[in-house]
Amino acid sequence: MRAKIRWGILSTGSIARKFAEALQSADGAELVAVGSRTQEKADAFAGQFKVPHSHGSYEALAADGDVDAVYVATPHPMHHPNSLLCLRAGKAVLCEKPFTVNAKQAAELISLARKKKLFLMEAMWTRFLPILVKTREILTAGAIGEVRMVSAQFAFDAGWNPQGRLLNAELGGGGLLDVGVYCVSLASMVLGEPSRIAGLADIGKTGVDEKSAVVLGYDGGQLAVAVSGVRLSVPHEAMIFGTKGMMRLHHPWWCGTKMTLSAGGKDEVFDLPFKGNGYTHEAEEVGRCLAAGRLESETMPLDETLSIMKTLDGIRSQWRLRYPVE
Repeated sequence: MRAKIRWGILSTGSIARKFAEALQSADGAELVAVGSRTQEKADAFAGQFKVPHSHGSYEALAADGDVDAVYVATPHPMHHPNSLLCLRAGKAVLCEKPFTVNAKQAAELISLARKKKLFLMEAMWTRFLPILVKTREILTAGAIGEVRMVSAQFAFDAGWNPQGRLLNAELGGGGLLDVGVYCVSLASMVLGEPSRIAGLADIGKTGVDEKSAVVLGYDGGQLAVAVSGVRLSVPHEAMIFGTKGMMRLHHPWWCGTKMTLSAGGKDEVFDLPFKGNGYTHEAEEVGRCLAAGRLESETMPLDETLSIMKTLDGIRSQWRLRYPVE
């Protein structure tokens, strides 16, 4: 693999722009191409970020021989077909979260990547932030003993816009796939795959979950509580409780820098800034993996991504919530 990973970005929306900004501060990364559904949008994006190749279709981006890896930044239901397109073209893929709409789609992407021996990763960027790296180190060291419970909240009030992405069932709208996935992913990082799921959701007029509360149960008696939504504002905090102490990831935990460790009768505060806008760390992880010849990340492995999608499916099955794309 070459010294710099040559990136292409599929889509020109807000998340695509954040990733383009992140690449400007990422070691070993170079943004060389962008693809949009129209040449006009691709050219505008390329002009803003000084991208040498702009493509008026996703197919043209996938076929660009100067691209090593593609960041898929389209709406949720398009993650599966867009990632398939890039994998079939022989590209490494970093796909925005949620990885897909359901576990069946996720399994298909993973199977193809492994068959073709191509790198693939879910872009759960939070997991690579320095404060989450420190969180894992503290857990591994046993500073709070055996973990017994995880609690995470991520909900915001997007207002009433039934045509907008967040409330549109056609686009996989609702709180669970947009922000609840952060909470479920944190629980997975700490406790693994649950054996029991219980949850309630407020399904709104557009047919998506406007707010929800979920409890995940584990064979060892551990519990994880996840609150998410797009029509309710709550503090974005996460807590990890153990037999010897606890950890508090401060608001906004999913893009945060601060954590308090309470153990041994004292509090210790960690404040660890992230590089660039935070997305930089996941881009550098992809670069490290490609440089080392690895086909997936040890920090966000594909089997865990599939497990998370199965958990999200299990939650939605309790709500009897299916998307039109399914």
